[in-house]
Amino acid sequence: MPLDQPQEEKEMSFLEHLEELRWHVVRSLIAIVFFMIFAFVNIEWIFTNILFAPGRVDFPTFIWLCKFGNWLGTPDAFCVQEIPFKVQSRLMTGQFTMSITASFVIGLVVAFPYVVWEFWRFIRPGLYAKERKSSRGAVSAVSFLFLLGVAFGYFVMSPMMIAFLANYTISDMIVNEFDITSYIGTIVTVVLGSGLLFQLPVVIYFLTKIGIVTPQFLRTYRKHAIVIILILGAIVTPSADPISQALISLPLYVLYEISILISARVMREKAKQDALEKANEEQSAI
Repeated sequence: MPLDQPQEEKEMSFLEHLEELRWHVVRSLIAIVFFMIFAFVNIEWIFTNILFAPGRVDFPTFIWLCKFGNWLGTPDAFCVQEIPFKVQSRLMTGQFTMSITASFVIGLVVAFPYVVWEFWRFIRPGLYAKERKSSRGAVSAVSFLFLLGVAFGYFVMSPMMIAFLANYTISDMIVNEFDITSYIGTIVTVVLGSGLLFQLPVVIYFLTKIGIVTPQFLRTYRKHAIVIILILGAIVTPSADPISQALISLPLYVLYEISILISARVMREKAKQDALEKANEEQSAI
């Protein structure tokens, strides 16, 4: 057992680790199912006030944009006057299936901080004391970035995408009538995709800690990263329209630059720690 490992923690066999992991997974699933059931019970209110809200002109994002346009003196350029589309269900099970899907996604989003905390409880005993110390606040950081990404996907990506696609026409003879599976699937993909992509700083932090990534590497391959970010933006936005792709790519690039700063800070801390350990070894040798 390592010297800096807590003495009260005993060694566990592989099967004991699997059993421990199973209970963490079970508790996480219980939390997700609990919020999923709560969402399903209130599904009519959720569809009316949450899922269909980005498709209405009174959505907060459109109101803020209109106020911004009035402040600039160009209200016509920013105010969304109409979002002409209807949602239909062309499958017999369409509404029920989308109710289950929406309930599960809402349950996952609400329970996400608890799920991360459960998995952190499973991983934490296997870390050294210094690794635990350096990873302090990991659950809060992961949860915050995920919820920030979800909020960005819901309040920025979704309404902009819906407004663009609903107003895009190639002929007056064509009426936009979106299937409910397409509408909900697009929102779910954008919201969850944004939440996951916003984990980039956390991923870079841990990759730097284990020595796979350095700030020099990130700066050298910045141009390649921009191409990858654009590809990810196209994947996350099912419509693949340029406005939606730009909306997700710009914050991802900002997160990439923040990740470089985080990686540089981790490298400085590692250099200080290595210098301190070397000084202690030299002093012990004397």
